[in-house]
Amino acid sequence: MLQQIRDYLPVSHWLKSYQRDTFVSDLVAGIVVGIMLIPQGMAYAFLAGLPPEFGLYAAILPLFLYALLGSSRSLAVGPVAIASLMVGSTIADATASGLGDPVTIAINLSLLTGLILLLLRALRLGAIVNFMSHSVISGFTSAAALLIAVSQIRHLTGLEIPRDSFITDQLMQPLLQFNSINPSTLSLACAALFTLWFVKEKLCCLLERSAVPAWLSQPICRAGPMFAMLLGIILVAALELDLQAGVAIVGLIPEGLPQLQMISIDLQLWQQLLTPAALIALIGFLESVSVGTTLASKRRERIDPNKELVALGAANLGAAISGTYPVAGGFGRSMVNHAAGAQTTIASIIAALLVAITVAFFTPLFYYLPNAVLGAVIVMAVLPLIDIKAFTDSWRFNKADALTLLGTFLFVLVLGVELGILCGIAISFLLLLYRSSQPHIAVVGRVGDSQHFRNIERYDVTTDKHILAIRIDESLYFANTRFVEDFIRAQCATHREVEHVVMICNAVNFIDASALESLENLSVHLASEGITLHLSEVKGPVMDQLQNTHFIELIQPGKVFFTTDEAIRELTVDNTNPLASYDAGI
Repeated sequence: MLQQIRDYLPVSHWLKSYQRDTFVSDLVAGIVVGIMLIPQGMAYAFLAGLPPEFGLYAAILPLFLYALLGSSRSLAVGPVAIASLMVGSTIADATASGLGDPVTIAINLSLLTGLILLLLRALRLGAIVNFMSHSVISGFTSAAALLIAVSQIRHLTGLEIPRDSFITDQLMQPLLQFNSINPSTLSLACAALFTLWFVKEKLCCLLERSAVPAWLSQPICRAGPMFAMLLGIILVAALELDLQAGVAIVGLIPEGLPQLQMISIDLQLWQQLLTPAALIALIGFLESVSVGTTLASKRRERIDPNKELVALGAANLGAAISGTYPVAGGFGRSMVNHAAGAQTTIASIIAALLVAITVAFFTPLFYYLPNAVLGAVIVMAVLPLIDIKAFTDSWRFNKADALTLLGTFLFVLVLGVELGILCGIAISFLLLLYRSSQPHIAVVGRVGDSQHFRNIERYDVTTDKHILAIRIDESLYFANTRFVEDFIRAQCATHREVEHVVMICNAVNFIDASALESLENLSVHLASEGITLHLSEVKGPVMDQLQNTHFIELIQPGKVFFTTDEAIRELTVDNTNPLASYDAGI
């Protein structure tokens, strides 16, 4: 029993060999991530349409729970940009339908997200990450990042732009309402953007080249958002820009830790939130596992997706109990956490403690924080997520993947986050079905005097005019069986001297009932034309399937050969006659 509990608490294994140097590394990483979390948490709550303190609440209890249950040493869980956008979109739709206030909706989203993740764990569906293609994720992430960046134009300029307006309308508003732009707000936004860029690109490089120790340079390099916030607060407070120039500010943030609470269940609200919660859970899990896997590989370790389901599910339940919105593992913070030297999830506990201290005692300091600065923090955080190179690389390698990426990107922009990602998944599966429905089929011949057979269109090979050897590079099932049958019939019609057809099945992993029926019909059709159907290199599991049917008797005098070489040698009409030879020229 005790061992089972330890298996669910990976941190207990790490603590067995925990040393002072490990704690120092975790302490530095925790401080660095905590410094990032404070401004980012407030900014992401702002993006989700919630008061800024909810972003801070999302960085306390959820981090503690993940630190206890998570299998990744470096994953930094908390509020993230993509989930915040999805929460904001869901809140806007639900409030428009009169289903509750934003806070209630956010809390129920957290609860549903946590329950869905735990349900996936109960069903042992940690491998669900394998069913979402990289193209869909990349297209969705880039489109969501663009939507997030564009949505901040109203905060950077002080313009009244409806939150639910189309992206092109939001881009055009600064031009159409140029005279209405608040110059003070725009100036603060530009100052914040410059500060963020300068700290990341210039100051950080300067510190790395200097003699400043890493334990000091790391926090400074990651404190760009904090510096931007301090600059904005000082300027607004000193110049009274909120009163004199109409600059929008955060205002009073409640002081004190979040109160744990019971959650009222509204089934009508849950019906509305179920699909968005499932998508938030799926996207958050995929993002977390992909980041966690990348970082674990740097340590020659592996993470357990099923344990991640438990940890992330518990973290989201913790978010619900503490009255905030869903969380996930953030790419940027996790990379910073790893680079800062995090050795275990103790670093996350330290980051959560730093945020908790801030919430308990220092929130009044953020009263004069301008919304424009939070918008700038969001923009700089999401711009690296817009990955144009992913499309160009996909286009060169696989145009179908590139089209999936582009389609997902456009659907998210046009239809919104939830419908867009669903359309992207649909495109991915439809293209997969299309590709497998038209498998690559090669007519092959012998390479020299060897036992190897290769595509006649790629190699200089020898063939026998009486034997048609065909390699099928796909499993046979209902979607592609007609294509395969038509190909073989067309080849036999073209080569009238063919007496034997050898289907090379080394790439066939399974044959379904529709494909079996099609093969039977093909055998009968070929027999009526004096052609015998044979199989070669059939895998064991497929052979087991065939032996449970009457197919092997049906194709007689056709045979199932162990190798293609054996089949060609036995079926060659006259071994003394030279084989027809040609070079395809490719």
